Amino acid sequence: MFEPDSRYAKLTTKKLAVTDADGEPQDIRYLERRLLPAAGEDTPFAEHVVAQGDRLDNITAKYLGDPTQFWRVADANDTFRPEELTDVVGRRIAIVMPR
Repeated sequence: MFEPDSRYAKLTTKKLAVTDADGEPQDIRYLERRLLPAAGEDTPFAEHVVAQGDRLDNITAKYLGDPTQFWRVADANDTFRPEELTDVVGRRIAIVMPR
């Protein structure tokens, strides 16, 4: 269902049995909740200082070789909003190796 390097790849699909409006049973399938790893759990191998015009996908491509892995950088910097990482010029962003 998801690419092997997706942040959702290792999550379990769950099922919830409910009764619909007509009284018929229905299964609702969903992914278990994804929790962020504990802050500081991984050791950074690099630090990027944000410059004017930086984008997280480009930063991730530079350090990890894949722009779609931006979520790893967001996780390592303890944020739910990846776009905030490049909002402030001069901010230091930790880059960690994928597990």
